[in-house]
Amino acid sequence: MTIETEQSTVETTPSTEVTLSAGAAEKVGSLLAQEGRDDLALRIAVQPGGCSGLRYQLFFDERSLDGDQIFEFGGVNVVVDRMSLPYLGGATIDFVDTIEKQGFTIDNPMATGSCACGDSFH
Repeated sequence: MTIETEQSTVETTPSTEVTLSAGAAEKVGSLLAQEGRDDLALRIAVQPGGCSGLRYQLFFDERSLDGDQIFEFGGVNVVVDRMSLPYLGGATIDFVDTIEKQGFTIDNPMATGSCACGDSFH
């Protein structure tokens, strides 16, 4: 007796979205209010460097570069350049404010590893 089953293949493509948590959006909004400028966006970039090969850069930017992807979260614009986006697809940026740590964290499913200090990834 032979039973044939039909198998289906589901291909998933990596996410090209970058997510800013509600806490991070609130913190970025607060920092922008302190700057007193409404023309700035939070730019997230990946640059060569660090002990694992690549590192994150987060900074306020007024520029608009060719190929930028813009994501909006609670009135805050997050900008990722076209070279960094493949390294950041599916990443979630959060803001942590605890006794042990205060600052932005990045949960990046595209990172296959990181250094001991957590400042760089590969």
